[in-house]
Amino acid sequence: MDQIQAMRIFVRIAELGSFSRAAEMLSLPRATVSHTIKQLESRLGARLLQRTTRQVQITDEGQIYYQRCTQLLAEIEETDALFTQHRRQPVGNVRVDMPHSLAREVVIPALGEFYQRYPHITLSLSANDSAINVVREGVDCVLRAWQMTDDSLATLHLPALPQITCASARYLAEFGIPASLDDLSSHQMVGYFSLRSGQRYPLEFMHNGERTIHTLPSKLDVSGVDAYIAACRADLGLIQATRAGLQRWLDSGELVEIIKDMPPPDMQFYVMYPPGRFLAPRIRVFIEWLNELFTRPPSALR
Repeated sequence: MDQIQAMRIFVRIAELGSFSRAAEMLSLPRATVSHTIKQLESRLGARLLQRTTRQVQITDEGQIYYQRCTQLLAEIEETDALFTQHRRQPVGNVRVDMPHSLAREVVIPALGEFYQRYPHITLSLSANDSAINVVREGVDCVLRAWQMTDDSLATLHLPALPQITCASARYLAEFGIPASLDDLSSHQMVGYFSLRSGQRYPLEFMHNGERTIHTLPSKLDVSGVDAYIAACRADLGLIQATRAGLQRWLDSGELVEIIKDMPPPDMQFYVMYPPGRFLAPRIRVFIEWLNELFTRPPSALR
């Protein structure tokens, strides 16, 4: 039995929760995958995977073995990379999950530059605003504006992105442009709530290091950034979002920034990943590039 190949097969099954899907992804016959796991469990003297008619679940012993396997495989990949013809160019695919608006407005427009720098890396990018099971989905890293509760994930803080308060030009033409917080009493906002907690978020304003909170009436509450921006563009009220995510509509004049001297707090983003995989060069350079991208001026994140 090829021990390294057995580790790769086990890791893929643990991540995908399926022998068939793992076999398909690895381009191996399902019988080979099943036989390899039987041999591996026999050699280790431990049950790594619990099979049922509907799903495959990783056991406690399997979870420990999975963590070690991902670390060892990443170390092997990094060592091999030192001696390949692309020794200074990481190779492979990075599977990343991030919010729709972040992918559309910030990351994807800048990918041409990333590919020029790392021509031997490919990306599989899924756009999603909800919590996911990183291991089960087989994702290398996930970006969110909040920290996921999975304690097994390592977390890095990306540079925070500036936010603004804005409304559509048509809305402001009808209701007036608020010059101060006192003027907000005659306005409405687009409500934003969390699907995870049900929490409804107020508008927040920063001035001299102090945070002020305002909750305005709303005709529509939404739970996704795309719907949030769409509601603002439909003249339904004030919103607060990252400048980078709104830049195209600010440039066109469709949306107008208001109360500029009291902006909302910056939005913090996090990148989370299974700890062992961070050693893989292809994942490390992608995260480093994200960190660099987020440090750029908002006008450059387009």
